[in-house]
Amino acid sequence: MKIVKILNNNAVIVRDGEEEKVAIGAGIAFNKRKNDIVNPQKIEKLFVMEENEKLQQLLTRIPDEHFLISEQIISYAEKQMGTKLNEHIHIILTDHISFAIERVKDGIHLRNKLLNEIKILYKEEFDIGLWAVEFIKQKLNVEMAEDEAAFIALHLHTTKPKSNDLQETIRLTTIIKDMVETIKSLIPIEVKEEDLAYHRLITHLRYALIRADEDIRTLDNEMIHMIQKKLPFSYQCAKEVAKKAAKEYEIRLSEQELAYITLHIERLRKK
Repeated sequence: MKIVKILNNNAVIVRDGEEEKVAIGAGIAFNKRKNDIVNPQKIEKLFVMEENEKLQQLLTRIPDEHFLISEQIISYAEKQMGTKLNEHIHIILTDHISFAIERVKDGIHLRNKLLNEIKILYKEEFDIGLWAVEFIKQKLNVEMAEDEAAFIALHLHTTKPKSNDLQETIRLTTIIKDMVETIKSLIPIEVKEEDLAYHRLITHLRYALIRADEDIRTLDNEMIHMIQKKLPFSYQCAKEVAKKAAKEYEIRLSEQELAYITLHIERLRKK
């Protein structure tokens, strides 16, 4: 493989047969020029990328070590999740991590308002985010909070195959947070976020929103009426949640979904 363009000391664009690919490896471009042959043993990662120009622009304005750290995090994430992430991850995660490192060095710590929901909804990605935060600390002695692990988790989740884009994922998570806050305001008890019943509620709300436009029936009318009658307080809470979702987000929840949400709310109340 011959070098078509050098991106930085650790990344080059090469011609592999009829395709141009990005080759990554520590020092892969050291003492190299265009048309030089790349040592295959130096290549740690090789992939096709349509956004070569964007990647080149990014690499000209961030430290090489930030790029290498990001690539190591991506490799770890793909191994842990058992899947290849969308090629765009090499730009968006590298950009985010580099910016986050500089922010923290300047004493600026961003709070992630969706932290608790991300922990539950995207647990695998969040655990990888925690690993990434610790990895950055070991490599650069830069200490980040859990909030950054949550930001990393969102980027990982939205670049998985068949996932929603970042904007839609944030929208969905924000709606869930608002629904939970409505429930918390109506239940006269302290809701503990480590409680299994709380985790089940959030997980159910996510699937309820995803299938809001589908007509899936697993409860008959008799069962729904029984839940409404036996659990009137929790059912009224569920109705308030549905009312707010319809008003603020134009999301319509079926009576069946209200029945399930009622059951989850009742579980929280019993706890």
